Amino acid sequence: MLATALLAGCRGASRAPFTVVLREDIFTEAPFAQCHASTVVETGIGLVAAWFGGTAEGDPEVGIWLSRKVAHRWSAPVEVAKGISADGAAEPCWNPVLFRPTGGPLLLFYKVGPSPARWRGMMARSADDGRTWAAPAPLPEGILGPVKNHPLELRDGTILCGSSTEHDGWRVHFETTRDNGVTWAATAPINEGRSPRLIQPALLRSGTEGLIALMRSDAGFIYESRSTDGGTTWTPPAVTALPNPNSGLDAVTLRDGRQVLAYNPLTEGRGVLALALSEDARTWTPVITLEDEPGAEFSYPAVVETRDGLVHVAYTWKRTRIRHVVLDPGR
Repeated sequence: MLATALLAGCRGASRAPFTVVLREDIFTEAPFAQCHASTVVETGIGLVAAWFGGTAEGDPEVGIWLSRKVAHRWSAPVEVAKGISADGAAEPCWNPVLFRPTGGPLLLFYKVGPSPARWRGMMARSADDGRTWAAPAPLPEGILGPVKNHPLELRDGTILCGSSTEHDGWRVHFETTRDNGVTWAATAPINEGRSPRLIQPALLRSGTEGLIALMRSDAGFIYESRSTDGGTTWTPPAVTALPNPNSGLDAVTLRDGRQVLAYNPLTEGRGVLALALSEDARTWTPVITLEDEPGAEFSYPAVVETRDGLVHVAYTWKRTRIRHVVLDPGR
């Protein structure tokens, strides 16, 4: 049953079926007790997913785990990154983001540190679509990379990342690299970080140069900011009618121009996970509820469109599994 809160902030009738093609767990058994914050990407040989896993979020042994889907089967999870402090002590890993720019290589961004207020950005490269990885390297000081959601590759090849910091309030900024992560630039924060607090932007395209950032907030609703110059400047954050229980979200612009949002359509709790659809990234229509169980946690979705036009959503399922749902967006 569609939760009443899903209808808040969404207007109009559905114009696309969004039927489920496949619903599966990437793994059912794993050498870690908890997992969270998945990411998924399409490569030349299939899907690759990653997440952080360990005893519990924030524990020093939490690492980045990865699985590849080849020939319709997910490989067993393998740990591809651990966190080490400057003095050699174990530190937790956080929020991996996979991204494959045109021509490759596959990039893995993640964070290492005792907490989100003190973490630092890391990046690793794979020349064979995730089978093997070069040694990870720290990003330049002050650069975190995409903090939760997939970047966008702009027309000139620039990779635009939505990022945020939590050490001085919650503030959103944007980072760019023109050489696949060798050199970086960053904008100033677009908010003051106090009220509302905003983090973890998800990026959408709008027209030729237009961009939209949808942001997690602690104010009960998703906030948005817009750019008309390819991400150089951004409008002040503005509240939308879309509810948000201070939980991560993700969004993708389909090749036909429609916008898809994966989120918890509530102001409290993470017991409902759903998709909404927009033709203009202003008016949103609920299209499907993926999970609905009061008191449970279904959270931190990652959403992508693959070359065959299907939409893939990966998300945390009760902190013990990463679920993968494939949908036909129809038209």
